[in-house]
Amino acid sequence: MVGILAVFVIRTALAASGNPPRLNDLFTIITLAGALAVWIAGYRGLRRSDWVVAVSLGAVVGVTMSFATLYTPYPFFGFVRANLGPAFVRGFCTTLAALGGLVIMRHGGPVQFRLANGEWRKFGSSLALGLAVGAPLAALNVFALQLTQGRPIDWQNPLAALVDALQPGIVEEVIYRFAFLGLLWLALRKPLPNQAAWLAGLLAMLAHNFMHFGDLFLQAPLMALGLGAGMAILWGLPPTILALRRDIESAIAFHWIQDVARFLVGF
Repeated sequence: MVGILAVFVIRTALAASGNPPRLNDLFTIITLAGALAVWIAGYRGLRRSDWVVAVSLGAVVGVTMSFATLYTPYPFFGFVRANLGPAFVRGFCTTLAALGGLVIMRHGGPVQFRLANGEWRKFGSSLALGLAVGAPLAALNVFALQLTQGRPIDWQNPLAALVDALQPGIVEEVIYRFAFLGLLWLALRKPLPNQAAWLAGLLAMLAHNFMHFGDLFLQAPLMALGLGAGMAILWGLPPTILALRRDIESAIAFHWIQDVARFLVGF
């Protein structure tokens, strides 16, 4: 927890002297460094299906990013901007985070990946569960966006919304609720064996939610805290519970339907 707070504090301090990196970029690099270290130490324990799933996920993210029209990511650390750059970076990050998370899972980690285990029936039911839990909150999200942004609905291409929503749905969940959560669990499992999974889930959720308000923290920190807390309860807690009690696929499905809804109506 101290380390996560340090990232927020240092990033805020850097803002006084220039243009600091985005919180999402910082946490992504931290997670990837941890995933790489875990992978180097434990790659021999990975199954063939783990490699297939991790590489396939990265490929899906990279290919769909190449054709995205409704989703435009921020430039990674300000320099990966256009053409195939974001596609390669996001695909690579997804694969590396998935491999690190899978090593942790093979060592008793708290979040399961049904596809890697070949559990096809549970995989399908997990997607359905994530969609069922997420659909009402997706509608609420659209209403909240209309209310806060004061913009009317602007209907977009449904196929583009379905495909582009894979970007945040897969990338953010694999990085934050699979790899980052798993790394936190590794750090907590010895001092707090009984509480490690849920405490890791809580910390990963808070980091993921509050990083969306990086700029607002610099202008109105109390408002950022309030909005971040609201997001954590409504849109952070459900996928965290799904990931810990079910698997990462149900969390991805929950996240995906949120973005399908907002892309579809033009937000």
